[in-house]
Amino acid sequence: MRKRGYYKKRDFLPDAAYNRTDIGRFINYMMEDGRKAAAERVVYSALDTIKETTKEDPIHVFEKAMENANPLLEVVSKRIGGANYQIPREVRPERQFFLATHWIIKAAKAKKGKPMGERLAEELILASKNEGSAIKKKQDTHRMAEANRAFASLMRSSS
Repeated sequence: MRKRGYYKKRDFLPDAAYNRTDIGRFINYMMEDGRKAAAERVVYSALDTIKETTKEDPIHVFEKAMENANPLLEVVSKRIGGANYQIPREVRPERQFFLATHWIIKAAKAKKGKPMGERLAEELILASKNEGSAIKKKQDTHRMAEANRAFASLMRSSS
């Protein structure tokens, strides 16, 4: 088990085409089995598809999608006196990006019948318009946190 205390934050490398760390992180989360070139190909083809279909800057659509998919609250399971409680808490900014990215990627992978680049582009466009599976996941998470707001005091008293 890791010692409590200071944790050094990682420095993320930017991607090759746009020189942006958020797209570099997105590519890394997209990667499977260390196949970074394949992940880059998918993400860049998705950004190209966004540019063709929306006639907007793909970076702006990407930023808007990530902003819309970022959750503000999540629930954490905590065992108190033999019962498990779902306790709501705020999400750190690094984790917000992580969750939004994973929800968008998972939603794109769940769709079938098209190449991954097109599915990812479609999901990013939907998320930028506040629609789609990733946004539904965020709303479900917020709804669950809101429903369990009564247990928020347990987190403060038991810590």
